[in-house]
Amino acid sequence: MHPRTVPFIAKAYKEPYVNYATKVMLGEKKIKDFDFKPHLEGYAIKQPVFSFNKFPNVNKNLGPEMKSTGESILFIDSLKDDEFYNLYARRKMYLSK
Repeated sequence: MHPRTVPFIAKAYKEPYVNYATKVMLGEKKIKDFDFKPHLEGYAIKQPVFSFNKFPNVNKNLGPEMKSTGESILFIDSLKDDEFYNLYARRKMYLSK
């Protein structure tokens, strides 16, 4: 799992998973001590942020590492949401069933 995936999932599901993991690693608590109640309404879409204008001499061809300098989260209620269609068109995304 990518190191930035856990904070994304924590924000999407409104659960402080990193805090839970830290307390378990420090021996303060056990997993059974937490009352997990993940909650997600709709969809949370992770969008990479490419800051090519900040790094003008960088090769802009994307490879497996994508050269992303961060990400943002788009929360939508439905895949028919206008914001999703805008993202879908901009990123040339393909949906699969």
